[in-house]
Amino acid sequence: MEVEKLVTDVLRKHKVVFCFIGKGAAIIHGFPGTTIDVDIFPKKNAENNSNLVDALKELGFDLDEETILNILQGKDFIQFSEPFPMDLVFAPDGIENFEEAEVINIDGIPVLSLRDIIKSKETAGRKKDLMDLKQLKDFERYKKKNKI
Repeated sequence: MEVEKLVTDVLRKHKVVFCFIGKGAAIIHGFPGTTIDVDIFPKKNAENNSNLVDALKELGFDLDEETILNILQGKDFIQFSEPFPMDLVFAPDGIENFEEAEVINIDGIPVLSLRDIIKSKETAGRKKDLMDLKQLKDFERYKKKNKI
């Protein structure tokens, strides 16, 4: 969770409204698993997108003109590999917009709710997402049952 904390600190410094999504967000919830990247869902508007560019530069991402334009326009999906694997997802499957998303705070880190993570993975329907669904649903039931 070291990378997530760093990303959170820098994005907040630049006043970026965002949350973690995907399996990485589920892991922050306590889900037992691993992932190779960080998935960020930024709120899509001109000011936030501009702030995001500044934050990404501070994090060490090398942004060319095309990538900056894609971020400023809120392109649905932008993938980075260096300095660490990270995806910007302005339009997660199953979530119409940032305002619709249920974002919660776990140890100071904004994450998508398990309900919305599950909804997004179901909507995406990708093989890798479908493989995690049963475990994610079981984990969500466990947390509700034990009031965690």
